[in-house]
Amino acid sequence: VPVDGSHWLSMREVLDGLRQKGHEIVVIAPEISLYIKPTTNFVMKMYPVPFTQEDMDENFQAFLQDVLEEGSFLERFLKLYQSMKRFFDLAISSCAHLLYNKELVRYLEESKF
Repeated sequence: VPVDGSHWLSMREVLDGLRQKGHEIVVIAPEISLYIKPTTNFVMKMYPVPFTQEDMDENFQAFLQDVLEEGSFLERFLKLYQSMKRFFDLAISSCAHLLYNKELVRYLEESKF
């Protein structure tokens, strides 16, 4: 169950290596993400989330803009805090929707994931 962003980019290389050694890879991911996309190297099990790709992209772009914005330390800190909070709210919502997805949880239990 990957975490989106740089964590996923690093993990994907590990999964590609495991696949080359003959392992079957199953990735559990939300339907909306920054970088986690289906490939032929692994099986994707996706679940719905209550936000759109546009919401995700806008929050990420706002975060990047806030990182580069000038101003006093306090102003920058508060903007970054608010931006990160919005971004983490999406991540927490995504996790909650995975845990409350009975069909997917049943699949995980039955397959000894």
